[in-house]
Amino acid sequence: MERIVERPGALDVHKASVTACVRVWRGRELEERMAEFATTVPGLLALRDWLEALGVKQVAMEATGVYWKPVWAVLEDRFELLLVNARAVKQVPGRKTDIKDAQWLCQLLEAGLLRASFVPPKPIRTLRNLTRYRKTQISDRQREANRLHKILEDTGIKLDCVASDILGVSGRAMLDALVSGTTDPDVLAELARGQLRKKIPALREALVGRFADEHALIVGQILAHIDFLDEAIDRLSAEIEEQLRPFAAHRDLLMTIPGVKQRTAEVLIAEIGVDMSVFPTPKHLASWAKVSPGNDQSAGRRRSGKTGKGNKWLRATLNEFCQRRRPNERQLPRRPVPAPPRPPRPQQGGHRGRALDPHRRLAHAPNRRAVSRPRRRLFHPPEPRSARQTPRPTTRSAWTPRRAHAQGRPRSALCVTAR
Repeated sequence: MERIVERPGALDVHKASVTACVRVWRGRELEERMAEFATTVPGLLALRDWLEALGVKQVAMEATGVYWKPVWAVLEDRFELLLVNARAVKQVPGRKTDIKDAQWLCQLLEAGLLRASFVPPKPIRTLRNLTRYRKTQISDRQREANRLHKILEDTGIKLDCVASDILGVSGRAMLDALVSGTTDPDVLAELARGQLRKKIPALREALVGRFADEHALIVGQILAHIDFLDEAIDRLSAEIEEQLRPFAAHRDLLMTIPGVKQRTAEVLIAEIGVDMSVFPTPKHLASWAKVSPGNDQSAGRRRSGKTGKGNKWLRATLNEFCQRRRPNERQLPRRPVPAPPRPPRPQQGGHRGRALDPHRRLAHAPNRRAVSRPRRRLFHPPEPRSARQTPRPTTRSAWTPRRAHAQGRPRSALCVTAR
């Protein structure tokens, strides 16, 4: 293979060790330097000095879980780093060792066959860690709220059927009173505030239950955990606001999109960054986020286009604000879609059942309605009588009214035509 990169370096990263390979050409002779280092900070500093001594400019490594992050943090200031997908650099099965992996990765880097993954700069990575951890805390708080609903169902208290938010001001006051030992429904209902006081009779009925000591213990622990999570979420939000000061203009611009609020804009900046030059087109960004259908076609047949595994944090955020309904805000402008061409109307005339397609000679059921049909008569009109003919006896039809027949109306008066 043609050499594109001079003095390439490759790393096979593991949890406790990292195997390094450097390809050095001396004329036409190839020399591969191999070394193994620990993933501790002193070991990574020794790896950096070893690569600099060999004159390495570019270093490639596989994205192995989170083990590549400390290596990247130590080497990113001295070398041009490439983080590659391990699925894209698999070699022939049966030749799997750490040394061979590093050699193969180094050979691919030398030939320029590696495609680097997107790694945002350090400020964006710091913001990403904060937003992701805040998301986990919000999820933990929702789980605790669900546990609170379940334990209240076990006690028979139907507070959530009357109050829209049992963790609001009124609901929290009632729960604290229950934990402290107050179980009188009348006393608990009087703790309602605001609009909830209109539902005091319903609250008195809903707060009747069997709230035992074990329920008080569990509810107390759940409420204490929710308070701790609320405090942690507030601290994280304050730190995220501080980290977002250099990107305040980008956040405000994102919030002009219908459905995008402050937290959504913060997550978008933390996951995508503010430099859009890394994505050539919007389609590349959608493909990187794995929100576009896949492409799997073979032998002229299109198979399942299931999307792959991408950035789950970004996908969840995009799904949330795309599914959000805002009737009072204007929607994004949509590109007009041309109407499909209408099929030609069949020519008038012909008989029922005649083929509408002269080539197929088939009568198409959807188009039969547009074909004109002869008018059908339920009764034949009376034939003209001559003077020599004897009068024909009239017969009454099965559905002819008796009154009309009895009055001796002519038969032609009862003729009904239908189209």
